Amino acid sequence: MLLLYRLILKIHTAYQYFIQQIYLKICLAKGLKVGKNVRFVEVPQFGTEPFLIEIGDETTFSNNVRFVNHDGGQNALHFFEKYKDIRTFGRIKIGKRCLIGADTIIMPGVEMQDNCLLGAGSILTTSMPAGTVFAGVPAKFICTLEEYGEKLLAHNVMYPRELERDRHKLEEYIKNNLPHTYKPVK
Repeated sequence: MLLLYRLILKIHTAYQYFIQQIYLKICLAKGLKVGKNVRFVEVPQFGTEPFLIEIGDETTFSNNVRFVNHDGGQNALHFFEKYKDIRTFGRIKIGKRCLIGADTIIMPGVEMQDNCLLGAGSILTTSMPAGTVFAGVPAKFICTLEEYGEKLLAHNVMYPRELERDRHKLEEYIKNNLPHTYKPVK
């Protein structure tokens, strides 16, 4: 039974990957600009106007990232004569070497400059200066990228680097050696 489950999971994963690659090619054909060595854990949802999006080199996207290129709320106003011609679109630019966390939404008209990190679950409604970390709903400045790096160093999880070549051994090591310590209540 476990073998059947694994087989079905592999087929499902391959199918999803195939569909995402087709979607990415369609968005590129429509004018999406993607730099070199951009990594997608999962291909983002680029919205209905992918030609309004530009992504810099070496940027990484986690899963379930969405771009919103226009304001659909205007549709609630179209039956008022005064607002019938409202149209709102916005370009989105992601710089080089950025990381966009899981389950994020990037709204129209924003720019992430180079070396930025957008935290998981965030909604980005404003532009981000280079070298910053933003998170939250709406996303706000948290710290500089260097300050974030220092925080990570203070809580670094050490393990033998050679384990990285064998994921199973790495997982086993972490499972058995990671201490059971948790963040304090604030």
